[in-house]
Amino acid sequence: LFTTIGFRATTTPILAQRAGIAEATIYRHFAGKEELLNVAYLEVQEWALAAVRDVQADRAPRAVERLHLIARRLLQEAAREPAAIRLLLQRREQQYLDERSRESARAFRSALEQVMASGKSDGVIRPGPVELWTGVWLAVVAFAAAHVAAGDWHADHPQAALALEACWSAIAARAFPGWRATPAPATWR
Repeated sequence: LFTTIGFRATTTPILAQRAGIAEATIYRHFAGKEELLNVAYLEVQEWALAAVRDVQADRAPRAVERLHLIARRLLQEAAREPAAIRLLLQRREQQYLDERSRESARAFRSALEQVMASGKSDGVIRPGPVELWTGVWLAVVAFAAAHVAAGDWHADHPQAALALEACWSAIAARAFPGWRATPAPATWR
């Protein structure tokens, strides 16, 4: 509800009705809907950080493969838990987040930036700030994940694969005119 009708339009009676519980049950566990939003947000950010760290733990793949694995996990999760991925990737309810939730979002983003930085040091990601390339990459992944979460595409849909290839094309290093960027993995095509 927070990611579809929005935080303000989501009332505790609506939450209780959707969950099939009494409204008072919400207040037994949470101070209110803002705390509930923060708990849900923190949970999905922690999942995403763990997914990035799992991929980072295997240093064998190049940055391009690590980014692809992370993107695939996000798309697969969008198919399984669309609301969770919308909560992870949408920025619409940011003003209701507490400091702990904001810090978890920074940790997830920082982990992605570390993957980008390793790609820059390998010479496969464009020169420039890793924050920029992380934002570009994440925006395209979020676009694909939104389509998967909405049920427009499945995680392996050809357009999802095109979006993942576009992620790489947008950030791939190009040393000089005529030089070919490191190709995206064949699984992206």
